[in-house]
Amino acid sequence: MLVDIGLNLSSSRFDRDRDAVVQRAVAAGVTRLLLTGTSVDESRTVAGYAEHYAPWCYATAGVHPHDASSFDDSSLAVLTTLLAQPRVLAVGETGLDFNRNYSPPEAQERAFEAQIELARSTRLPLFLHERDAAQRMIDMLKATRDNWCGGVIHCFTGDRASLHAYLDLGLYIGITGWVCDERRGLELQGLVREIPADRLLLETDAPYLLPRSLPNPPKDKRNEPRYLGHIAQVVAELRECSLDELAATSSANAERLFRFGEIES
Repeated sequence: MLVDIGLNLSSSRFDRDRDAVVQRAVAAGVTRLLLTGTSVDESRTVAGYAEHYAPWCYATAGVHPHDASSFDDSSLAVLTTLLAQPRVLAVGETGLDFNRNYSPPEAQERAFEAQIELARSTRLPLFLHERDAAQRMIDMLKATRDNWCGGVIHCFTGDRASLHAYLDLGLYIGITGWVCDERRGLELQGLVREIPADRLLLETDAPYLLPRSLPNPPKDKRNEPRYLGHIAQVVAELRECSLDELAATSSANAERLFRFGEIES
């Protein structure tokens, strides 16, 4: 069994065959899928998909830093309602992205602070995004450490210093097909060995980040959760462990953080 902790199932690139995408994932042994909410509307959508595709799918609810300018009291009210649903298991995707600043940094920080407070009030983990904002993200998380109960740095692509700072905060680290890229993924290939076994999570971030080393890749370059096994194999080789060991450990980590079993029991 594998768990894909980051799947953008609401993407229009899945409109033509969304049911089949989920079915192919399950057939490939990816039996739990966490669907990412990146805005109020998408959070509503993926919460609905989590119900529709039960028992395989679950969801997050949050506002991505790109959309932070739109975050207001109405956003907060909707997210609070969504996070009360049993199949919505994390707050996010939230965080900071100073790479392009689609929303001003001040707006990003306000939205992030509000979602950290949501994590406190709901006792749900944070699903975190960070790009070119590591130190500010670390500072904000440190200052609010007593207000949240765990989380994951989704799609980690940072450097050694930020990796260990996130680990020191008790966070899990999400690894995507970026690690399969022989150009951009070289630093991550080295760092993946430094992630403690009990903090490693796997994700596709599909339809994005199709693994470049995937044999016979699809012509449309669309990633799918069924390819998570390839990412797992690459990570297992880099960590010099068996695929079975990595699958068991990463799945147990996902269970510990997101508590899927509490929904299923």
